[in-house]
Amino acid sequence: MLQIEKIDNHLNITLSGRLNKEQMSQALDDLMVKARGVDHGTMLYDVVDFKLPEPRAVLAEFMRMPSMLGLIRKFDRVAVLADQSWLQKISELEGMLIPGLELKAFSRADRAAAETWLKRSP
Repeated sequence: MLQIEKIDNHLNITLSGRLNKEQMSQALDDLMVKARGVDHGTMLYDVVDFKLPEPRAVLAEFMRMPSMLGLIRKFDRVAVLADQSWLQKISELEGMLIPGLELKAFSRADRAAAETWLKRSP
């Protein structure tokens, strides 16, 4: 399940469990809608229980990659909360590939530090 909450110029995203194609499509639609109007925004992505998505869900995401790359440019900073160190490292590597985006990974227990980092001035 992927839940998305918009608060002003900020998105809170929570991922838990394995996504199928329909859930992925709905989540990406919801993300596009909730990101409308965001400019120089922040995002807190909380990975509660990571499971690889179903193959058809991955395909659905890849098919929308151009619009997702445009969407991520609306954000200046993304904090990823994850307890798996490999997921933290992959997230930060992904962030390095996106010009203009600061992405930092934190353990889920460090949520307060992640929120403080998101709020600091650029």
